[in-house]
Amino acid sequence: MAQPNSQSQSTAAGGDFQFDLVVIGSGPGGYTGAIRAAQLGLKTAVIEKDKSLGGTCLNVGCIPSKALLDSSEHFLQALHELSEHGVKLAKVELDLPTMLGRKDKIVKSLTDGIAYLFKKNQITSFQGTGSLVSATEVEVKSATGETKRLKAKNIMLATGSVPIELPFAKFDGKKIISSTEALTLPQVPKHLIVIGGGVIGLELGSVWMRLGAKVTVIEATAKLCGSMDGQMTKQLQKVLTKQGMEFMLETKVQGLEVLKDQVKVKIESAKTPSELMGDICLVAVGRKAFSDGVGLEKVGVTKDERGRVKVNAHLQTNIANIYAIGDLISGPMLAHKAEEEGVAVAETITGHAGHVNYDTVPGVVYTWPELASVGKTEEELKASGIAYKVGSFPFSANGRAKALGSTEGSVKVLADAKSDRILGVHILGPRASDMIAEAVVAMEFGGSSEDLARSFHAHPTLSEVMREAALAVDKRARQM
Repeated sequence: MAQPNSQSQSTAAGGDFQFDLVVIGSGPGGYTGAIRAAQLGLKTAVIEKDKSLGGTCLNVGCIPSKALLDSSEHFLQALHELSEHGVKLAKVELDLPTMLGRKDKIVKSLTDGIAYLFKKNQITSFQGTGSLVSATEVEVKSATGETKRLKAKNIMLATGSVPIELPFAKFDGKKIISSTEALTLPQVPKHLIVIGGGVIGLELGSVWMRLGAKVTVIEATAKLCGSMDGQMTKQLQKVLTKQGMEFMLETKVQGLEVLKDQVKVKIESAKTPSELMGDICLVAVGRKAFSDGVGLEKVGVTKDERGRVKVNAHLQTNIANIYAIGDLISGPMLAHKAEEEGVAVAETITGHAGHVNYDTVPGVVYTWPELASVGKTEEELKASGIAYKVGSFPFSANGRAKALGSTEGSVKVLADAKSDRILGVHILGPRASDMIAEAVVAMEFGGSSEDLARSFHAHPTLSEVMREAALAVDKRARQM
């Protein structure tokens, strides 16, 4: 974390540790909520245990992983794809230190940006571990053991999450690693074994595969990407397999053994035990709420069986002036979900109508092509007995996708059979992460597939695939 700004220094010097809102955690939800609270006139403080602001997302999550994904994609294009565009390179070499350095520069610029925003909005920041002392008091303990006690009319818990560690595969940071270490490997592994076929495993697996590693993904279930649309995840698996990624679905990991230069992974598939050898194993089986050591038990804040803090529709815990957001509570562990919850808390405290529409939280897998989704999947609609219509359209029939040289994937629009209201949109294709925003806005306003179908989409653009998929709901796609 940057040194306290002038507001922080003068506050500390005067012994004035009384705030309208104290936020524990400076991740996307914490810092965004704090900024909104300050905008609304609340005297606000943020406590962060790490040296830099931004939480997991900015420091060891969303941002550095996307930086490496983009860099590795450029490397892959230089190796195999630029020649098709008439760009000939005599020799392509990987400079991994420079690639990692670029990632670090991006992270620093953004974390420094948060420090600037705190100063601009007169938010006081404290570096140290924050824990509840009472319903209106928070203790901050620095790395040197120094403590401060803050008084707070309201408290927002935004402590985020940590990687789940398997009992038989404890992280050692070298051979058995989490997503954090996967962002800083000093050299490209020969064989990276990934346990977990979710977002984190596929993204980081893609990075190192593009840079030259053999990547094997082990997934216990029959499909990738958890609860995302089954048809689209099957398409994604086919594309990644074509790129060279290997998959072992419905395969359970029974144990890991670290040898001198390798990792032995004991697996069981179809009741047939076997072993898999690699030089590094990335355990990416999910994340869990970071709720230990926050003082929840001391003040009586209730948690569920998974260690997540229980909240009501207003994000209040069982103690009315203590709120919780983000990965600490139930729901998708996504930065943008946490941001909206942080803003909602600030607005609720100040008498505004803080609200989060959980039906329109988009999810993205930043492989290439990308997989983006919002709303219901076909599996969920079938399970709920909801009658629906489907419209889909492939990128292979889109002019801009052909020009880009990225034609794999499609857009699928799910609409209510009677009202035509959009129930879900799923995109596998180039820049799906950007395209999904159109679907989110349409759903936020209760839009129909007809609304999308009758809206202008510039030509030639990737977004035309969205329009054609919407047209296909009523079987009137025009480009194929």
